[in-house]
Amino acid sequence: MISRKTATVLAVVGLGLIAPLSIAFAHDSAIDDGAIDDAKSTHGHHQHGDFEGHLPATSTPNVQLISKTTLKNVVPEKIADVGVHNEHAYLAAWGSVTCKYNGIHVVDIKNPAAPKEVAFIKAKEGSYPGEGIQALYIDTPKFKGDVVLSNNEKCNEKTGFGGLNIYDVTKPSSPTVLTEGYGDDQQGAGQGKKPAHEIHSVFAWDAGAKAYAVMVDNEEGPDIDIVDISDPRKPAFVAEYDLANLTAQPAPENLGEVFLHDMIVKQIDGRWIMLVSYWDGGYVKFDVTDPANATVIADSDFAAVDEQLLEQTGASQPPEGNAHQAEFTVDNQFIIAADEDFTPYGSELINDEGTEFYAPLGTFVPSVPDGDVITAQTVYVGRSCDIDTVPPAGNGTQIAVVARGECSFTEKVANVEAAGGYRAIIIANREGADGCTTLAMNVEGNVPTVSVNRAAAYDLFDLAGYSEASCLAGAAQEFPGVALGTTGDTVDLSSYFNGWGYIRLFRAGGTGKLVQLDTYAIPEAMDESKASGFGDLSVHEVAVSSVDPARGYVSYYSGGLRVIDIINDKIVEVGRFIDTEGNNFWGVQTFMHNGEEYVAASDRDHGLYIFKVAP
Repeated sequence: MISRKTATVLAVVGLGLIAPLSIAFAHDSAIDDGAIDDAKSTHGHHQHGDFEGHLPATSTPNVQLISKTTLKNVVPEKIADVGVHNEHAYLAAWGSVTCKYNGIHVVDIKNPAAPKEVAFIKAKEGSYPGEGIQALYIDTPKFKGDVVLSNNEKCNEKTGFGGLNIYDVTKPSSPTVLTEGYGDDQQGAGQGKKPAHEIHSVFAWDAGAKAYAVMVDNEEGPDIDIVDISDPRKPAFVAEYDLANLTAQPAPENLGEVFLHDMIVKQIDGRWIMLVSYWDGGYVKFDVTDPANATVIADSDFAAVDEQLLEQTGASQPPEGNAHQAEFTVDNQFIIAADEDFTPYGSELINDEGTEFYAPLGTFVPSVPDGDVITAQTVYVGRSCDIDTVPPAGNGTQIAVVARGECSFTEKVANVEAAGGYRAIIIANREGADGCTTLAMNVEGNVPTVSVNRAAAYDLFDLAGYSEASCLAGAAQEFPGVALGTTGDTVDLSSYFNGWGYIRLFRAGGTGKLVQLDTYAIPEAMDESKASGFGDLSVHEVAVSSVDPARGYVSYYSGGLRVIDIINDKIVEVGRFIDTEGNNFWGVQTFMHNGEEYVAASDRDHGLYIFKVAP
């Protein structure tokens, strides 16, 4: 067994590259300030800009709604993932909306036209599941039976815990606990046992004599945690991996958030292959036949220009990245992948010398109206935290530059707004192992708020001597020699429409680099008139047909359920459904009933939908 603190060597098959495991600084944060820098953060808030409204109802004749079931104690955005096994559906009750009634709804679907909720598996106080709902049969020398797995993230820091949960659902109406809260617990030399790391998702597979699970570790660079669950009452750690150095692209600059978001594992040609969704690092085929010595087979790169945006709008902008979830088709010939993106606008900052800086917009702040430009002088206002000196007021035409550190981005923005006189806010990253680079922000406010890296902030105030190495090794938060109220460059801040998340198609075979064949977005996702007031128009995830190698089913949040076929190496939409009052689909899963394929979808605001789709 490899210790989770042992440097595991990753061999990249076909690339001739062997690289040591290393810790990616993007995962660490000294304070929960709202930085979107790990898998948890992609769903750890009301993630989606203006999520009010919905698209009009629509359906195609081939998509038949069989039933919809309202689950108990559901409020808007409460339902998350769905898994289906042995005539039962398991739906996550998410905890980021309300920190109560968290857990797993168990629904009997023996009659798909009349589902019945038969049990609720309550999560431990302060913890909740989300992406990681999976049910399967395990048959090892130490355990035989049906289990459901779920992840743990926290909605109460004091009472919640991380790790995975495993429940015996051999009798689904009477689930029993096998394991709760098992994961990477930071236990090492000189340390006592600490609570398990929070995990964003979990996936299990039965490999014969042994069974395994893989977890998304939210809290450190080695974020692929594999455990032995052959005896699900006593999981044992096997190994952990960090693929950041192997999958990161040097350009475009915005592809800087490289971490594990989700994964599935499937046996292909006698090998157990993990399909890893590694956010801005792309999609990765990872051979885990020997989980203690896993190897990378192939990975994908994002193009220099967002292909789908260019195709549908003619605009040339950098790609979003955001490799969220993917599946192999049933014949293993293709990979259908979902890039999740909740921010339909990008932003651009240009200094008075004409230098352009990448400056991503925060989540819950207005963008500069498309086509408009804010031209204004920058003013340094410090950290702008409650414990600091009140930031100086602007003159009504300026842009405030705020240093990251000590408090949340939302607190900083509120204090700048209270001081008054600023048309926009720039938050500059700090020094330290988790700083220096550009960051994405979960922040609320009433003026456009963007972030820039440390080097860009130095440039704004004409500071000399910036060193990336020194920045990464440093601990200081403030900018040297810059006093409150110091004025800097006059800049142009503007925004541009870059659409919502969409689907990609890859050829599954080969080593080295995956070959991308096509991309697809629903028309509304690339229509700027739909950027606000119609809900989230990003793809979330895909499920492949178990009987048709060309068929996939896609949960598209407010875009509803979409049915796609692979025709001549292209993605073609062949069916859709949006209910009368709109939908907000998170999860999608296929299952067989009386020899026919059905589709289960989890509606975040409602519960369980079941469909049957004609061939």
